[in-house]
Amino acid sequence: MTTGPPTRRRSRRPRSRTTRILLILTAVASAGVVLAAAVVVWLLLRPPGPRPLFQLPVACGETWQLGTYPGHDDYDVDLFPTEGEAWGRPVLASYAGRVTVAGINGSLGGRTPENPDGPRGRGGGYWVKIDHGGKWETQYLHLLEPPMVSVGQRVEQGQQIGRVGSTGNSGAPHLHYEQRRGWQKVETYFDAEPSGITHDDTEYTVTRTSVVLIRSFGFSRLCRCSYRFRHVAENPSARRGGKR
Repeated sequence: MTTGPPTRRRSRRPRSRTTRILLILTAVASAGVVLAAAVVVWLLLRPPGPRPLFQLPVACGETWQLGTYPGHDDYDVDLFPTEGEAWGRPVLASYAGRVTVAGINGSLGGRTPENPDGPRGRGGGYWVKIDHGGKWETQYLHLLEPPMVSVGQRVEQGQQIGRVGSTGNSGAPHLHYEQRRGWQKVETYFDAEPSGITHDDTEYTVTRTSVVLIRSFGFSRLCRCSYRFRHVAENPSARRGGKR
């Protein structure tokens, strides 16, 4: 037997179409965020690929001195031609890749071919950074003028990207060059040969000559390097490019 009036069940109002769409979009957005985070983590944690076959970033047939000095920073390499004027020499991409930076690092200063003793700037001056894939990249600093390439542009090995200058914190016209693996600087290699520049504890130079290599099928013109090294005994301060 029941007493009192019967209890009425409240009916659940159906969700509107707009509410359902918002819930779906929220779920999709959340999944997208999780997926994007997973991709970023994978990119950061995946091991670097094999070292590309980097070539000397200068014209074929030229001999250049690669050097470092105390305070320059580990693995950093300064390149000076052993003959002729350094100003305006072509700077070439060491390997094919995509340009990720092309602009100004720090400030330019006022050193030019017409005023080589002008005021120094800060940092690397005009510079270019190239992503070669597999978490490998190269950097080219103290260029004479705005780079000849732009961000996002695909470049080929041996393609000119700028000219040697003395912008930024530079004491003389030269090319400051770096190779990086997984965003960490490493010893520079050219044609699978190490440069020997791994620290800046002492003065050290190595001389390399780019040698022309012709591919018979593609008719392409690449450079390979022969080299010799020596520890600097004389005062090399006149050639120091200055810490970037």
